[in-house]
Amino acid sequence: VQLQASGGGLVQAGGSLRLSCAASGRTLRNSVMGWFRQAPGKEREFVAAIKWNGGYTYYTDSVKGRFTISRDNAKNTMYLEMNSLKPEDTAVYYCAADFSMIQSSIRMSRMYNYWGQGTQVTVSS
Repeated sequence: VQLQASGGGLVQAGGSLRLSCAASGRTLRNSVMGWFRQAPGKEREFVAAIKWNGGYTYYTDSVKGRFTISRDNAKNTMYLEMNSLKPEDTAVYYCAADFSMIQSSIRMSRMYNYWGQGTQVTVSS
């Protein structure tokens, strides 16, 4: 499966962006899809994930209530709606997928086998 992330940009603090991750080559049924981010000088960190079947969602604490992950079955696409953005949200955002994920590993980047190319999100203060 190939993943294409898009939607990043420059926004002021308090603003919003919507990231998209379009998949091709394989249906995302039975997958777990995730968003991760990496700021300069920091490790890649988990942001949110969604189980394609059933739509169960998972978030890191720092984005709960501000970010919403969702998916569109017909478009084979995942989204990350980001509201009330803060300067600390600045990072390159990556989408990822895996088809054999276990519950306890959803937040672990090393457990995802497929990755998009990343999209830059910059939040100015």
